[in-house]
Amino acid sequence: MKTILKTKDLHKVYRLGGFINRVRINALDKVNLHVQSDEPVIISLVGESGSGKTTLAIVMLRLIAPNDGQAMVYDQVVAGKGAKTDKKTFMSMVQPIFQNPFEAFSNYRTVDAYLLRTAMKVSGAKGAEAEDLVEDALVAVGMHYADVKGKYPNQFSGGELQRISVARALIPKPSIIIADEPVSMIDASLRMNVINLFLKLKEETRTSFLYITHDLATAYYISDYIAVMYRGTIVEFGNARAILSDPQHPYTQLLLGSVATMGKKWEEADIAMQDMEAVDFVAEGCRFRHRCPLAEQICADVRPGATAMPDGREVYCHIVERELEQA
Repeated sequence: MKTILKTKDLHKVYRLGGFINRVRINALDKVNLHVQSDEPVIISLVGESGSGKTTLAIVMLRLIAPNDGQAMVYDQVVAGKGAKTDKKTFMSMVQPIFQNPFEAFSNYRTVDAYLLRTAMKVSGAKGAEAEDLVEDALVAVGMHYADVKGKYPNQFSGGELQRISVARALIPKPSIIIADEPVSMIDASLRMNVINLFLKLKEETRTSFLYITHDLATAYYISDYIAVMYRGTIVEFGNARAILSDPQHPYTQLLLGSVATMGKKWEEADIAMQDMEAVDFVAEGCRFRHRCPLAEQICADVRPGATAMPDGREVYCHIVERELEQA
């Protein structure tokens, strides 16, 4: 089977503040993910704001370099130790879709100019061949070249512009698309159109997705795998249906419990984040222990490792590990 996505001890440090009061933030702290499959998959990365989701995305996209560890996509190291893939090859393998489609395009340039430039720069196509690649990509998202030719971003709705962003990502025929909160800026009535589009593309273009979101409902709907992050660490990772129907880590349980509260967002519910003290991002033990109802002394002293559950998932929790051993 192919290694669709793998991170090995991926580590990213930010240093914030001035020379005197500078603080260290381990935005990614030895993050380990491993997905193998002969079929394309959708991997969702979920968690609250500040959990490290976007940092993992931009490391995978090589927009920033990790301090340690490595990341692999389809058996090739693309970031960190041993990364030798040149920019053009990388961009033909990995493409992004960002949160705000209106920021992905300039109002001073036509949309088709962006699409044609991607076809020429990444795929090496020219003239009519480039236009054919753009047409094929637009057809895949339910549009045509004639729909966008000569038009500017402000002539499209948010949903239409995000579909064009997806088409742009498809032009190089990438192995994986990294989509960072791709529906959060779109009207709620149109979000499922984009989500269903991802499912369609997974089957028809054989493209995998790393889907970064705080929306557990859409993650449950489209995901094959889910990784739950908390303050720079993975707390639970495995089959999406198993995790979302029977969460094992106390943090995952809290997340799912909060979603069921009608009319409340995460930040308004009982799981509202405490102030993100810098010490929480460098602590030796479990990052969640201050909010965990099951926390014991070992949770403060020792960082939990991955506990392999019978259903194949990994849970990073001392209590879960002990209960499994006693079962």
